[in-house]
Amino acid sequence: MPSNRPEQPTEQQEKLTMSMRGLGTRTVLYQQSVAASLGLHNNDFLSIDILHEKGPVTAGELSRLTGLTTGSVTSLIDRLEKNGFVRRQQDPHDRRKVIIVPLYEDKEDVSATYLQLHSEMVKLASSYSDEELELITQFLNKAGSVLEEQIHHLNSKAKR
Repeated sequence: MPSNRPEQPTEQQEKLTMSMRGLGTRTVLYQQSVAASLGLHNNDFLSIDILHEKGPVTAGELSRLTGLTTGSVTSLIDRLEKNGFVRRQQDPHDRRKVIIVPLYEDKEDVSATYLQLHSEMVKLASSYSDEELELITQFLNKAGSVLEEQIHHLNSKAKR
């Protein structure tokens, strides 16, 4: 009778998985430090980062991406707009919708905050060949997709 249990990971696969968890933890801690240095709440800053990654989105899309209710997203957008992190723009295809446009990198304090991390990451990347960087980037993109799938899975379980 076949088992539904996955194969046991190799030692190297287990090390990689633990390293990814550690990187995730340090990323969250770094993001919390950045948010605090900018005088923002963690959820507000995470939303700014999501907008930076995804680009302009509707309020409904931001709600879906963050897991926040539409009412909470409206308050969030109000706070971010007031502090110059986003602006609202009419959707040219549907005037009933508003697009949230990130102004994230335009803010000098945000750019200055990330400058040292960016420099250190470029220095780290320069120690790898282009082929290695391509493989690492491919892995990280796929790992990001796995995480998004898991977030969706956990959120859908929570709503049941």
